[in-house]
Amino acid sequence: MPINKIAPTKRGKAAIAGVLASIAAGGYAAYDQYATTAKMDPAVILAVEKAIIPWEGLVLRSHWDPFAEIYDVCYGETRINGKPVAPGMSFTQPQCKDMLLRRVHDDYYQQIMECSPNLAKAPTSVRASMISGSYNFGVGAWCRSTAKARVEAGQWRTACEAQTAFNRAGGKIVRGLVNRREMGDARRVGEAELCVSGL
Repeated sequence: MPINKIAPTKRGKAAIAGVLASIAAGGYAAYDQYATTAKMDPAVILAVEKAIIPWEGLVLRSHWDPFAEIYDVCYGETRINGKPVAPGMSFTQPQCKDMLLRRVHDDYYQQIMECSPNLAKAPTSVRASMISGSYNFGVGAWCRSTAKARVEAGQWRTACEAQTAFNRAGGKIVRGLVNRREMGDARRVGEAELCVSGL
């Protein structure tokens, strides 16, 4: 369970309100082209803009990730067209954003929605946090997780807290993952923070 106290924050609420207001004003209409329905689920946009991009960061040339012990590129991509990212690969920012949006929607959002039918009933902030988590630690792990079980039981807050268990790399607790999963840091909103700020 969480190491730190999980609580809603003003910045978490502002992040949610800002994205929802921008969607209403048509600010994220470009996302709709990646959706299988007419409009992109606001949770995908919230996850990408306020959780995935800030935590993953953008790297245009492949680099070695010492925690995962694998090459990645763009916003944490480890595979391109089914093949592992290799040294020397490079992409433009628009190419990276295109890959991110396609993969988040198709490979993460759709997959966790399939393995958790009740996730569709969850508040936008809960769905967004679960999407961000699955993007970082994998759909399979999410679909077997306590967080998913809590979502299925309609226990939104405990689902937010349960996902904080994914804070290890190489068997050790990593401060950066604790920050990402819980209450963030000075610059970025944490997944649990965002999650409970929308309840």
